[in-house]
Amino acid sequence: MRRALLGAVALLAGCAGPQVKTAQVPPVEAPGAFRVDLGPGVPVTAEWWRSFGDPQMAALVEEALARNADINIAAARVREARAQQDLARSAMLPSLDAALGATDSRTISPFGMPVVQRAAQPQLQAAWEVDLFGRLSDQVSAARSGWLASQAARDGLRLSVASATANAYVTLLALDDRLALARRTAETRKGSRDLIRRRVDVGYSPKLELQQAEVDYQAALVLVPALEQARAKAENALSVLAGRVPGPVERAEGLAALTKPPVPEALPSELLRRRPDVAQAEYQLAATDSNLAAARKRFLPSLRLSASAGVAFSNLLANPVGLWSIGGSILAPLFEGGRLRAGAEAAGAQRDAAAFGYRKAALTAFREVNDALASVEGLDRQVAIQTTQRDALAEANRLAGNRYREGYSPLLEQLDTQRGLLSAELALIQARADALNARISLYQALGGGWSAADLLGAQQM
Repeated sequence: MRRALLGAVALLAGCAGPQVKTAQVPPVEAPGAFRVDLGPGVPVTAEWWRSFGDPQMAALVEEALARNADINIAAARVREARAQQDLARSAMLPSLDAALGATDSRTISPFGMPVVQRAAQPQLQAAWEVDLFGRLSDQVSAARSGWLASQAARDGLRLSVASATANAYVTLLALDDRLALARRTAETRKGSRDLIRRRVDVGYSPKLELQQAEVDYQAALVLVPALEQARAKAENALSVLAGRVPGPVERAEGLAALTKPPVPEALPSELLRRRPDVAQAEYQLAATDSNLAAARKRFLPSLRLSASAGVAFSNLLANPVGLWSIGGSILAPLFEGGRLRAGAEAAGAQRDAAAFGYRKAALTAFREVNDALASVEGLDRQVAIQTTQRDALAEANRLAGNRYREGYSPLLEQLDTQRGLLSAELALIQARADALNARISLYQALGGGWSAADLLGAQQM
């Protein structure tokens, strides 16, 4: 008899609900190598921002990780997901409630006599839904996967905030360098203009040269307020990232204070285990698989057991009377108006969306690493080329200045080389900042030292 019952349960479990058609999503295979090979790299550490060699940058990133509002919101969502897991697990355990009823009444007996009764009935009630077909277990599994997905989302946000803070810091240092250059250039051109004005006053130079020098001086001067405005906005943005009120930010003296870190190690075979966003998509897919299994099992009967025990006290009874009951019920859905079928179809659609979402996350990860590697390689070459160009323009400006002072060339020739030199120096500062930001983007694309093993290990502690 027992074997027959177990066999019936297994048969019902195998026929749980309608077959829900799900999409066949092609697997994502890691490429043999990335398109850009920068050679062997160093391992990516969790505190990768320290490799730039700036203590103030490291302090800002760590402050942002501790105080950023978005990270704290994500942490609250992790707490909520953990509570949802505990709620799903509690459905598998019996519930035990205590009840106490008391009455004080005056009634009339069948003989027309008044009857005063004082009664109390303490009682314990227990109920338990037997997880015959594993529906409750599937719900627990889905809730746990959701919890892990929320933690991976939080870790992904931490990585984004750390990268955004580092990028903002580099951008701020670049603005400092550009502003310092604009001020030096304006001061130099002011000196040249004043010198030419004195030469015009004594008749050594035509007035046209004074106007040309004035135009160039004003062109350099106009850069200063624009760069000051951009720097103030960058400081405000960086302050908010760090969880502060917008205001000034302590920092190093320009980009020269940063060390260009070595290229981190990039292995395609390990990438999908090093990205929190890919882990989040994987856990979300696992959660939808469990939800789909639970939705199909809602078509099967459910078994609920209940029991109660108590004692009745009354002034009309000589002794207390013990009360108890025990029973069970089987609830099998017969007609739900399509509600259960629609729920199963919705769960199947959510599973398909999660499967395609995982594939998209994996493909995006490979694209972002390829893009970051190409940016690092291309911008390093660009910095080298622009450095050579800047040096050549600096020499040309020196020669043009000598020729003008000796009277071999007009002032316009020197002004042209000065304009070219200023543009080249501004472009070089931007290229150096872009090269540093490209390395930050590469660290972010590689997962910033995060791994799924660290997440699972933290759950086992």
